[in-house]
Formats: sequence, structure tokens, C-alpha cells
Amino acid sequence: HQVADQLMNNQTVDAKHFESVTIYFSDIVGFTEISAASQPIEIVYMLNSLYSGFDGLIEKFDVYKVETIGDAYMVAGGVPKPTTDHMVQISDLALCLMTFTTNYVIPHMPERRLLLRIGLHTGSVVAGVVGLKMPRYCLFGDTVNTASRMESSGQPKRIHISKSTKEALDPYDKFLTEPREATAIKGKGVMQTYWLLGIKNAPTAAGGTTSGKVLMFEN
Repeated sequence: HQVADQLMNNQTVDAKHFESVTIYFSDIVGFTEISAASQPIEIVYMLNSLYSGFDGLIEKFDVYKVETIGDAYMVAGGVPKPTTDHMVQISDLALCLMTFTTNYVIPHMPERRLLLRIGLHTGSVVAGVVGLKMPRYCLFGDTVNTASRMESSGQPKRIHISKSTKEALDPYDKFLTEPREATAIKGKGVMQTYWLLGIKNAPTAAGGTTSGKVLMFEN
């Protein structure tokens, strides 16, 4: 909350380089179709209730909500306060938000379910405040672009992570991941990426634990 306090007190927030952060992007697949079949006020109400739920869950993690634009949601770990486990915090958050969205009931379309697509990437950024009238804390650099590409090249109800995020998670031996076929990523060429599937040895409804690479969000 230090950045918010500085902004409220009209203090300047210097741009800083952060060597290692993890960025989360998500977006609702089929949002255009849902919007076309809805009244504008219904969309506002839906996004407000969905993202109020997201905001409440984010409080449980050591992460920073950067912004929401329409149905897109962006969160970062490791900024503005550097942390060593940002990749774990963001991955835990991604699994949590995916579960929340899978169970979310659209108020005006209870028969339909939202399909969230999530992308994560770990790398360096420069962060600083932009604007005078409505100043915003923004992140800059190729890491942001790559995280966005992880989201846009992903699949509904799946968490698509870059090789750098996967390698940053490996020492923790906490998460189930699965290699994706080498994929052509717009502006990046062919990349080896991964799916984040869940948490190792997570308790199941039957009282056992997961052992193996089980997709957590299949219907």
C-alpha cells in the first residue's frame, strides 16, 4: 500500500527496475458474445460481482493488482515490494481465481458458465507512476508483453505459463505442470510453454490426495 499512500499524499513515486517479478493476465473467453446477448447494465453488474470476488481473494496473497480493463485483469507479484516467492504467490492466486470463476454463476445467465483464460510469465520490469490527473502505477517491459501473450495464446479454463515461470516454480516442488507442444506465440516465435495444473498432493473431495497430473478444472 506504500505506492497508494505516496500518491494520496501527492508524493512522487520514482520509476524502479525490478529484476524478477511474475505477472498474471486473465480474460473471459466469449465475453463479446455474452455482451451481445446482455444489457450493458447486466455486464457492469456481472463484472463488478466477479471482480469484487477476485479482489477479496487477492487480499490473501502477497501480490499487487495492477488494473482491470473491461474483462481483462492484471496482477503482479514482486512489485512494488520485492519478494522472493512471487512466482508461488501468483501461481497460487491463479489456481484460486480459476476455481472461483469455474464456480461463479452469471447473475443474468445462470445457465451459462464463464470461461477464464490465464497467462503467467516471470521476468524483469520497470515500474512507475504515469499521469497527473489520475496517476496509475504501471509496469513496462517485454515481460509484460510476454505475460499478455501467454494469456492470449492459452486455452479456456487453463493456466498457461512460460518456461521462465515454470523454472522459477521448480525449486519449490509444489505445483503440477505439463509441457505444452511448442507453440508459435505472436511476436515471440516458437516457445516451449507449460500448463499449470494444480498443487501436488492437494486434498481431494474423497479425502485422498492428487497424485499425477490431473487437470483441476475439467467439467
